[in-house]
Amino acid sequence: MRTQPQLRRLSLLLVAAAPWVALAQAPYPPSPVIERVEFDFSSRERRAPGSDNWPIAWAENGHQYTTWGDGGGFGGTNQKGRVSLGVARVEGSPEEYRGINLWGGENATAPAQFEGKSYGILALDDALYMWVSPGSGEENNREARLARSADRGLTWQLAEWAFTQEDQIMVPTFCQFGPGYKDARDGYVYVYSTRLLDPSARMQRPGRIDLLRVPKDLLLQREAYEAFAGGGKNGAPRWSAEMPDKRSVFEDPTGTHRLSVSYNTGLRRYLLCVEHTQGYAGNLGIFDAPEPWGTWTTVEYATNWGGFGSTFFWVFPTKWFGDEGETFAMIFTGTEDNDAWNMVRGRFIRRDSPLDGHLPVPQRQNQ
Repeated sequence: MRTQPQLRRLSLLLVAAAPWVALAQAPYPPSPVIERVEFDFSSRERRAPGSDNWPIAWAENGHQYTTWGDGGGFGGTNQKGRVSLGVARVEGSPEEYRGINLWGGENATAPAQFEGKSYGILALDDALYMWVSPGSGEENNREARLARSADRGLTWQLAEWAFTQEDQIMVPTFCQFGPGYKDARDGYVYVYSTRLLDPSARMQRPGRIDLLRVPKDLLLQREAYEAFAGGGKNGAPRWSAEMPDKRSVFEDPTGTHRLSVSYNTGLRRYLLCVEHTQGYAGNLGIFDAPEPWGTWTTVEYATNWGGFGSTFFWVFPTKWFGDEGETFAMIFTGTEDNDAWNMVRGRFIRRDSPLDGHLPVPQRQNQ
């Protein structure tokens, strides 16, 4: 008879093996660094029912900041404290954390000032930024406007300009690094966006992801943004201030939708999570690369990830990577029962990893 730890290990291996059935359909070859990813679905936690989206950024004060849509946030429900867009602070480790509504939501410190949706929040030095789209469904595709907070999320000021449908920018997100953007590769902030080809559709086909960059001290200046414009000499990236010059850094012919990108300092890899094939069906792709622009390889390419069905957005909080980058706590959201803040723990297995046995608990020295 197998012991409980052996059964738990077996279940993890079975869960980890399932996505490789679909790996042949992935748009990129397997990762040369990460052999596989294991999720401990028994660790799943669900909070803030009725509130979805949940991009997250690690600030220089040690806390994390996140946004949600169409709900009451932490301590709220779909009706209790409901706002179109809210901002919260997350304090603590994956083992013990709490969410505090700052801007909108149940028992919030301050009221929300405007409506919209956000899938991109940034903690840069002592300021916060977020991309704001007008609403749900097709409205999300009308524009993406930057907002800034100088008081850690209590009040927000919208920029006078926006990326519009002509720019083909769709619900952008920020690449996440360490606290306050520590450990960034250079002096730029990197922004990813699914290319908008059909404003009436959620899933864009063929799926193309574009990359923008902007100097860290010029985020509020539209003219400072440059788009990746292809590879130059010796494979170095080329950049252009003209949006029509942009070239995709990632492609999936089955489609792309919501996405997140986090830099894992332990593995020294950029991790891209993106939905594919069909919207709101748990079709998760995880890809890794040595640079923000690629070259991408496949870590996971799942259909109906975890058997949850109606999931559509996943993000790796950089604060919750283990010290060697091999363990993590992932945040995800969706519709129906998954319309909430959901967290699940897991680990990456390196191709030369010594990890074996039980799933370690993600921990960091600086909580």
